[in-house]
Amino acid sequence: MSRKARIGILCLSVAIFCYAGIGHVLGRTSNDKAYKSLTVYGEVLQKVQQDYVDDPNIRMVTAGSLHGMLESLDAQSSYLTPREYDEYKKKLATAGAGETGLTLSKRYGYIIVLSVLPDSPGTKSGIRSGDIFESISGFTTRDMSVGQAANLLNGQPGTGVKVGVIRRGKAAPEEVDLVREKLATPKIIAQKVDPDILVLRIPSLDAGRADEIRNRLLEAEKQGIRKVILDVRECGRGPVSEAISAARLFVPSGILTTLRGQTVSTQVFSAEPKQVIWKNPVSILIDATTSGAAEVLASAIVANHRGDAVGERTFGLASEQKLITLDDGAALILTAANYYNPGGKSILEEGVTPTETVRAVAEDDSDATEEEAAPAPETRKEPGLGPRPLSPEDPIFHRALDLLRTPVKKAA
Repeated sequence: MSRKARIGILCLSVAIFCYAGIGHVLGRTSNDKAYKSLTVYGEVLQKVQQDYVDDPNIRMVTAGSLHGMLESLDAQSSYLTPREYDEYKKKLATAGAGETGLTLSKRYGYIIVLSVLPDSPGTKSGIRSGDIFESISGFTTRDMSVGQAANLLNGQPGTGVKVGVIRRGKAAPEEVDLVREKLATPKIIAQKVDPDILVLRIPSLDAGRADEIRNRLLEAEKQGIRKVILDVRECGRGPVSEAISAARLFVPSGILTTLRGQTVSTQVFSAEPKQVIWKNPVSILIDATTSGAAEVLASAIVANHRGDAVGERTFGLASEQKLITLDDGAALILTAANYYNPGGKSILEEGVTPTETVRAVAEDDSDATEEEAAPAPETRKEPGLGPRPLSPEDPIFHRALDLLRTPVKKAA
């Protein structure tokens, strides 16, 4: 390591010690732990510089520690280096930026696909919910945040990006090419399955979706339909405000959700009786591919006893992030608040538990070799495969139909 670099590390360490020391003397309050942590960090940095086997790249060491710090908070919090943040800003400023249609999170140390928009590059390339990305654009995702992954996946429409995918029942990654596209808002799919039962498959909760659901419900009532199933499996996009507006179409009273954070004023979102347009039975289909705003919608319906939630527990991703820029040009994507169900439990931590648990049928892996059929320990626990075509072979949908066709009789 050069003399200049050594001096720089020494100065940084001294600054950390001084800051921690002064803070410890002047402010022995709730910040006391933070000052002690700074002292430990400075000590570790010095030991790395003095005793590591090779001269360390201090920038990489610092960036790595910051990535790890943010990842230890939750899957959606990220640290972006100055270079990554610069790329992030450029992609945001580019009109018609290309996407892959994937909702991501982090599990088992790797980036994992929660859901895939229909007719998106992800769908066209055969990416499915539950797939693990071992690498993106040649970089391992083992030490990659969700923000970094999204940064790599987005880009100019028509350009490609390679991902290494570990699929269910497979141990080795498969290389897949994704071609970015400018995505249109996916349409709601409406399917009449009985003379009086309508299914609305909702692939996202983008802006304007609540109005679209409202119009579908009004039209259904004119057609004599008296029961509705909302399918929010594979639904992982959209603002929570849209989920709240959609919930108000069904729930006549009670709390829908609450937003709370350390520095965020508590906001309670309640039902509005005048907004209700559907007073007939409703069920909602959920599983581990349901995340974000869709979880708030499902939670509001279930917690207020407005209808059954059929399927499996949702992923748990209902939170709000904020972007914080740093003096050196880097940035933090930090979870600032969580959404809570009407019972006061964090959706991020608890997900939404169905009132009627039904497990989706696992995909047949009988064509895999014995070696392929034994996944690595870290790939065994995955989200489900997402919704299959609505049919009696879809056990979650089938059970919801049974519940609506033969409602449980209340005790006299």
